[in-house]
Amino acid sequence: MRPQTETELAEVIRTAPGPLAIRGGGTRPIGVPRAGDALSVAGLTGVSLYEPGALTLVVKAGTTLAEVEAVLAEENQRLPFEPMDHRALLATDGAPTIGGVVAANVSGPRRVQAGACRDSMIGVRYVDGMGNIIKNGGRVMKNVTGYDLVKLMAGSYGTLGVLTEVAFKVLPAPGATATIRADGLDEATAVRAMSAALGSPFEVNGAAHHSDRHADHSKTLLRIEGFSESVAYRANALSDLLKPYGDWQLADADWSSIRDVAPFVGQPGDVWRLSIKPSDAPGLVAQAAPLDALFDWGGGLVWLRVSEGTDLRADLGSFSGHATLIRAADEIKTRLGVFHPEPAPLAKISTGLRAKFDPRGILNPGLMG
Repeated sequence: MRPQTETELAEVIRTAPGPLAIRGGGTRPIGVPRAGDALSVAGLTGVSLYEPGALTLVVKAGTTLAEVEAVLAEENQRLPFEPMDHRALLATDGAPTIGGVVAANVSGPRRVQAGACRDSMIGVRYVDGMGNIIKNGGRVMKNVTGYDLVKLMAGSYGTLGVLTEVAFKVLPAPGATATIRADGLDEATAVRAMSAALGSPFEVNGAAHHSDRHADHSKTLLRIEGFSESVAYRANALSDLLKPYGDWQLADADWSSIRDVAPFVGQPGDVWRLSIKPSDAPGLVAQAAPLDALFDWGGGLVWLRVSEGTDLRADLGSFSGHATLIRAADEIKTRLGVFHPEPAPLAKISTGLRAKFDPRGILNPGLMG
């Protein structure tokens, strides 16, 4: 099913006799294939409103991310949160949609400064599990409309409602970018250096570290953006500030490689995503003993490649944060679960929310527990 309008989508959901498997571009499959009629939002496309002067974009959920970025680029603007492209890592094709980005709350390296996808959202329209069309938020930042369903829909993976339209605040693209790099730092030193950089006044908006265990080599990258003279000054000042941690040099860097976890592409093993306190990252990674590790967000996000079938949660035991299984065979995902188990009080709230938004339990049932 591929409705072309919000009204058609609402009717499809209202009259659905059973479960629905919600699909955007099909580039970010989460969990294992589930029973249910496929429902695509790819027919809901187009920019509803774009006001560059007001830094506001309203776009329908099935619009491809490439189209959104192209529209913004014409006005030298961008989405603040630098969304990841999962296709290479997950070996999928198709075109990512903006609705899929929101449904998974997909955010890239710039999250450390600009916030996550949900932090750039100012309004949504969606259809709930009963076929009701719901609008929340608006087209300006200072918009008070009661419950903040905008934030709630981000990262809900279609289990609370099917997005039809999203409003974003956008930002101007920078005039210049500089990356400073240090080689050979161990993970604990790298995290301390990244924390010092992010706590400095130099407005670092990218902080990543890759430990290549096969080559016994590591690199730590820090990114600064803005006006060219300011970027040059801040890069030099930051290099001086971080001298106690290593030798920092200006370097060319492909931040899309960090964003899309390129070092893991085509490599064997399962891929896990840890969201943790940066200070805990080196110890947890050492405990996991992975095949490969990539630190982003100053160590707050860690990607691990491990042997197939590894129960990483069992290996790590109790820790502050969560571990999500991103890439693995369906059997392993079924056995271990994709999402980190929620504490009982939070699980009760999540179950109650899904019951309110989707009383019949037909929207991606069972996806999130």
